[in-house]
Amino acid sequence: MMKKLILALALMAAAPANASCYADYKAKLDSPLRLHYGVIELPDMACTKKAAQAQIAQRIGADGWKLLNILSIFTADGLEERKDSAGQYFLRY
Repeated sequence: MMKKLILALALMAAAPANASCYADYKAKLDSPLRLHYGVIELPDMACTKKAAQAQIAQRIGADGWKLLNILSIFTADGLEERKDSAGQYFLRY
């Protein structure tokens, strides 16, 4: 019985998480001023606005973008409705 329990727990731990989290955000680039709206996938540990802030700023900052604000944190259910608005910045970072 104990072996079955251990095996079941191991299989559950190895399974991929289905509750992915995403954020939509606004960013800017200076000289010349450019703005963009984007959607980004986040690791499970960053599924709050506060936790996501550093994660997003670092990833978009690699291309010189500055995070202005995070609009929302959401699950995969909200991806499709944001895809057109994000355009080239849909899951880019």
